[in-house]
Amino acid sequence: MEYAKLGNTDIEVSKLSVGCMSFGDGGSRGSWMLNKEDSEKMVQKALELGYNFFDTANIYAGGTSEEFLGHAIKNNIARDKVVVASKVFFNQGSMETGIGNLSKANIEREIEGTLKRLGTDYLDLYIIHRFDASTPIEETMEALHGLVKAGKVRALGASAMFGYQFHNMQVVAEQNGWTKFESMQNHYNLVYREDERELIPVTKQYGVSLTPYSPLAAGRLARAWDKETARSKTDKFASFKYDTTEDTDRRIADRVKELADKHNATMSHIALAWQHAKGVTSPIIGATKPQYLEDAVGAFNVKLSSQDLSYLEELYVPHNIVGALT
Repeated sequence: MEYAKLGNTDIEVSKLSVGCMSFGDGGSRGSWMLNKEDSEKMVQKALELGYNFFDTANIYAGGTSEEFLGHAIKNNIARDKVVVASKVFFNQGSMETGIGNLSKANIEREIEGTLKRLGTDYLDLYIIHRFDASTPIEETMEALHGLVKAGKVRALGASAMFGYQFHNMQVVAEQNGWTKFESMQNHYNLVYREDERELIPVTKQYGVSLTPYSPLAAGRLARAWDKETARSKTDKFASFKYDTTEDTDRRIADRVKELADKHNATMSHIALAWQHAKGVTSPIIGATKPQYLEDAVGAFNVKLSSQDLSYLEELYVPHNIVGALT
């Protein structure tokens, strides 16, 4: 495992992070989600491999993702040896509808629920899950700063939004002496690169770490394109994000496979090595089996040449925006 600082902080994170969206009582997603015992096994395997960065959210599996992660951490490692991130915006059960907000009242209410479910008195990283156009930026940033001052949160992060929105939030924080964002969890992979136009340059301007979700495009960059899994059969979010661009994306995935054969590596090694070559700090690995976490670590053994990078990137065509809106 390799490690890096998170943004401009002294928080050291593994350069791969564990996405915990698969932890929890599944409901409609139950066919691919992990119960408490299996979630703990995933955490145990991650710790063995050197992962120290775990990402969840208040609304994942109705809050049970946070509960299962907190339980596993308490049973397996000292709290100060791991970096725990969670999120705020969506209301329970509303991720599909986009209902949520970043009002002071909502932020202060949701942090208490998150800390209780995780069984901790602080978060290392608190991420706003989406941009809220209905709440003044000043109200949001002051409320988040208040959590840092109170010791409930060590650092702040943002997630999928447009570049100008992220820039405006950082400016408001700077102008008022409030805590700025240190990470951006955006939608970014070889078959979805729209944030290279504006958002990623803004993050570089502020020295913000990239911790993208879906670095393997929901498995499309890690396996044969037509191979079905329990998740691919039921994950409607992934279908929405990728099915409309299947023809062009498949050709890129074919090149990932070619380079995997060339480097005696797996497809996920190539896709993740590309992320690190692009300056990404910690791609989020949303694994449902321990061996997937182990496979991801092999990406550090792959060094892509400039020719390799060009070969992977040259077929890309513009995509409809989905990261900032869903």
